[in-house]
Amino acid sequence: MFDRVFVNAVGADGQPLNLAVRDGRFASISSLGAAHPETGAAEIVDLQGHLVLPGFVDGHIHLDKSFLGDRWRPHRVAATLRERLADEKAALASAAPIAQRADALLRQAASFGTIAMRSHVDVDATTGLTHLHAVMEAREKWRGIIDIELVAFPQAGVVSCPGTADVLDAAAQEGVDVVGGIDPTTLDGDADGQLDIVFGIAQKRGVKIDIHLHEAGEQGIEQLHRIAARTRAAGLEGRVSVSHAYALGDVDADAVARIADALAAAGVSIMTNAPGDRAFPPILRLRAAGVRVFSGNDNIQDAWWPYGNGDMLQRAMLLGYRSGFYTDQELLVALDMATEAGAAVIGKRDYGLKVGNEASFVIVKAPNAAAAVAAAPAERVIVRSGQFWGESGESGESGNTPRTKFETAPAASGQRG
Repeated sequence: MFDRVFVNAVGADGQPLNLAVRDGRFASISSLGAAHPETGAAEIVDLQGHLVLPGFVDGHIHLDKSFLGDRWRPHRVAATLRERLADEKAALASAAPIAQRADALLRQAASFGTIAMRSHVDVDATTGLTHLHAVMEAREKWRGIIDIELVAFPQAGVVSCPGTADVLDAAAQEGVDVVGGIDPTTLDGDADGQLDIVFGIAQKRGVKIDIHLHEAGEQGIEQLHRIAARTRAAGLEGRVSVSHAYALGDVDADAVARIADALAAAGVSIMTNAPGDRAFPPILRLRAAGVRVFSGNDNIQDAWWPYGNGDMLQRAMLLGYRSGFYTDQELLVALDMATEAGAAVIGKRDYGLKVGNEASFVIVKAPNAAAAVAAAPAERVIVRSGQFWGESGESGESGNTPRTKFETAPAASGQRG
């Protein structure tokens, strides 16, 4: 017996799909009609030809930085990275509390269908663990709605900000899942020193690694080779990611091929958000070499830039747009980066539209997944563990009232109008 059967849906390929749920998990996924022999007394929900997609995974976001939930702040130009960092600290000091702003961003991301994310949180010798504790508070409110993996992110540097190494280690002891790094040469001026610290903490505390790497050209490529070599030496294959890795978009095809082989051999993943102002990693070439490439929104309306709304389907569209993805197959790559690839990196279990997995998915008005990526329709219906989000009060502790229908909404026969 099933508890609920969602009928008349379409899958990623545009073909008919029905999804049966028992105890919050997929018990059957098939193209059979509503008169499935095991339907029995199960509640039937007619999805009226709408597309179903796995919940989105934001592989890189900064919950402590966004000004959502606060007033609009016009963007200020900064001449250097250090100037930008100083401006950010001043802006955040006068902003609403971190937990409040993080809650606003989580609410918005959840309304678009994000069910898991990796959030980088600033820690350093001056900030300490203040940001981390505030984001942990927000995370608790959304437990069961969004799974949140936390990264201790040394935005101000590791070696060049004395005392930060100890704070990173303390964050790992307090339960962060990932330890971060940033531009080991251009920011810290000591690549080996920074990587010694970051890899040392990861090995000692059993956490993963995610390094922001903005370093350009051949220097950035050298850094990637260094990270790949250290990953293999430390036995951390599959547990290291590099975010941004702009250098991969700066060098020729031969250089990309060589570093791609090294990254694939070390199991180092690459995150890109397809930034609007510079070259970025060649997604298809990296994937062809066996490198896992995933995506995230990165900054959302903060001191770094005014853009962003937390919608990972829109991010998939932007990735495809900037990458020149036109075919259905290429558009599905952009979707994979915002779903399956991100889920694999953060280690989300029981994920995806497969029998036995958690019955969580997003309902979108589109004929197939490629069309959904190309248009990024804003209206969504969110299902978590077989329940429409909000029908049993699962809206976080933020007072949010999620939408459970749109104009041509699915209606549960005899139960919900």
